[in-house]
This record gives sequence, structure tokens and C-alpha cells, in this order.
Amino acid sequence: MYVLAGIVIGLVLGDWRARKRGGNRLDRAQYAAVHAIAFGMVGIFITILINRIWA
Repeated sequence: MYVLAGIVIGLVLGDWRARKRGGNRLDRAQYAAVHAIAFGMVGIFITILINRIWA
């Protein structure tokens, strides 16, 4: 669940940052993809941490 939330937040944040910097469609897609991957990885680490604490 945290991974999916991180991916969605990363997509939105990446697209917003690229729009703010005046990027075209491909720039927006690249920023969104990179942010989605990064935030998804953070979500994976949060999930692992929670599972180790409560398992």
C-alpha cells in the first residue's frame, strides 16, 4: 500500500516539478517516472521497516 501511494505521489510531484520548470511532454514524463521510482523505493523501505517491527 505504501509503495502504490509513493508511486502516485511521485508521479504527481514529478509532473508538477517539470511543469514548473517549463518542460515539454517528454520532460514531464521523465520527471514523473524518476520521481515515481524514487518514491516507490521509499515506500518499499517503509513497508519492510513496518513488517520487521510488527512481525
